[in-house]
Amino acid sequence: MTELIEEINWAEIGTQLLATGIQLLLILVIYLIVKFIGNRIISNSFERMSKQKNISHGRVKTLEKLAHNVFNYIILFIVATFLIGIFGLDVTALIAGAGIVGLAIGFGAQGLVSDVVTGFFILLEKQLEVDEYVTVAGVDGIVEEVGLRTTKIRGFDGTVHFIPNREIGSLSNHSRSNMRALVDISIAYDENIDEAMSVIQDVCDRFALSDNAIKEGPNVVGVQSLGDSDVVLRVVAKTANMEQWAVERKLRKAIKEALDDNNIEIPFPHQVYVQKDTNSK
Repeated sequence: MTELIEEINWAEIGTQLLATGIQLLLILVIYLIVKFIGNRIISNSFERMSKQKNISHGRVKTLEKLAHNVFNYIILFIVATFLIGIFGLDVTALIAGAGIVGLAIGFGAQGLVSDVVTGFFILLEKQLEVDEYVTVAGVDGIVEEVGLRTTKIRGFDGTVHFIPNREIGSLSNHSRSNMRALVDISIAYDENIDEAMSVIQDVCDRFALSDNAIKEGPNVVGVQSLGDSDVVLRVVAKTANMEQWAVERKLRKAIKEALDDNNIEIPFPHQVYVQKDTNSK
């Protein structure tokens, strides 16, 4: 055993390890530099394209993220090829073998193929873009990234959803046109409906002049329903995209204040306490 150890050329092994380490370090440095420069070039190219061709900001961000992902996959594959060569393996044989294995896996990976094909057509048809508000596979949120395999959506509670593209059977895009703001206001049965509608419409008219988010209306459309203790009046408006919730909140506040100023009651539950006199007979 001692003789076997003595026969080992430690100097040669050390030299080889040092050379391999230097090569690995050099590949790592080159990879980081190429990745940084490549991503910077991609970002600058899409920025210039956005200004020159007047493409929407969301569309540019969508394509830019996709280009970054494809570029990173390519350079990772190239780095992996160099690493295989450093350790003395036959790169050509490995690539050929990987092709055969990939073909075999492909038959069982139909879901992955479906993801890529669906993602391609989503991008081609511009069904959604980054920063748009969408409903996909039962999930509401803002699109953060659209890839060939998955779509990343951030819900309004902060949750990030990664949805495989093959699960996008239907898609609702809420960011392509003006949105509807809808406010239902209840008044008591004893109140004059026409007077209440006139007061609310006055509020709507003033609101339309002061808020730039309003694109159409607001208008009182009439009695929406008759409840157990209230008459429900409906107000409808068209707003700029993603502004409908803010408009609804402002309208409710303004209408409530106007109804109070005109002594028009908004019904609310009342509690009546009945105390039984146990001493009486």
